[in-house]
Amino acid sequence: MSANAEHPRPHKPVFIRAVGAPISQQDRDYIRGRLDRRLQKFDETIERTSVRIEDINGPRGGVDKRCRIKVVLSGLPSVVIEEHHYSPRAAVDEALDRVERSVGRAIGRRRTN
Repeated sequence: MSANAEHPRPHKPVFIRAVGAPISQQDRDYIRGRLDRRLQKFDETIERTSVRIEDINGPRGGVDKRCRIKVVLSGLPSVVIEEHHYSPRAAVDEALDRVERSVGRAIGRRRTN
């Protein structure tokens, strides 16, 4: 049995907060799973991650779902990404795409300096 099978990688803290529109446990699990898959290659540098989902306009509608992801990195400035969309899940997906690239760039800059 490999060492990883005996001692699975501990998850970094992920804080998920919804403001103005509650999110289900299924959505929370989706966000955690996507974050883990997207950012696990940077795990040694990440201290914690927070995701905030807001319904900015309430029941008026429009492009008012905001997802803000903040990744706190060891020895580097935090990476903060914000996306707006009609759908909360689409806002999360777009923010996750961008945060993966941004964290990679931040870590890459440190390696080249």
